[in-house]
Amino acid sequence: MSSDDELAERLRDGDEKALRTAYERHGAAVLHLAHRLLGNQADAEDVTQLTFVAAWSGRDSFDPQRGTMLAWLLGIARRKTIDRIRSMARDNRVTETVRAQVAPPEEPERPEQIVDRLVVADELSRLPAEQRRTLELAFFDDLTHPQIAAVTGMPLGTVKSHIRRGLANLRRRWEVDGAASRPRSIGTSRAL
Repeated sequence: MSSDDELAERLRDGDEKALRTAYERHGAAVLHLAHRLLGNQADAEDVTQLTFVAAWSGRDSFDPQRGTMLAWLLGIARRKTIDRIRSMARDNRVTETVRAQVAPPEEPERPEQIVDRLVVADELSRLPAEQRRTLELAFFDDLTHPQIAAVTGMPLGTVKSHIRRGLANLRRRWEVDGAASRPRSIGTSRAL
């Protein structure tokens, strides 16, 4: 078998050997993409398997006029990786919620902590939507930059720029707000 077009034709016809050949040709690229986005070999292998199962199930959807077989497989892999990232983020949120209910915090939250949390939430709400979204994914969902790029569909450099600018904006706003709201010492008066 020399070309992906012939391979695609055999795959669309239901030839299981064509699926095996597609895996031998493109499995390493799919695994590399999944590993780069997930950072975990076991999860990357699972996504690779899911990708080829989905390719087999949706083999009629491959159109060589729209792109190569590798591009089609990588598109499936990207979607499966995003599904895995979202699933892991949901699992983490559920785990944290259960932990919080099972083991209450040792110390009650201090009023200063509550105020700080509210100030951060307010400052985040003032950021442009893209910066706010990338910061939320990075800090609340604990996603890496490549994972954020996969979830949002943004280029990796754009994700990094949004995070950097968002943090810089928060820092500037925090410094301005912090300087403006600093309490004055009791007993000091200003001479007019």
